[in-house]
Amino acid sequence: MTVELKTRYPVAQSPLTDITWRKSSYSGGGSGGGNCVEVGASAAISAPVRIRDSKAVNGPALAVSPVGWNAFVSAVQAGAL
Repeated sequence: MTVELKTRYPVAQSPLTDITWRKSSYSGGGSGGGNCVEVGASAAISAPVRIRDSKAVNGPALAVSPVGWNAFVSAVQAGAL
């Protein structure tokens, strides 16, 4: 079976040198390293926001639109998620 993924943005391949990464303050820093998520953004306003596992910095990064990211953050802040 073949699954075709259609995306507006190309799949993010690391290293993403134009991206500034930030680790979530809720990732947990316990002795096991925690479940860490990093969010990356470039200087370009219309560029997709990237999300990756901080333990796999050379792995893939999920790309979402800035509008979609802002909607997600707003929903979390409002307690809807």
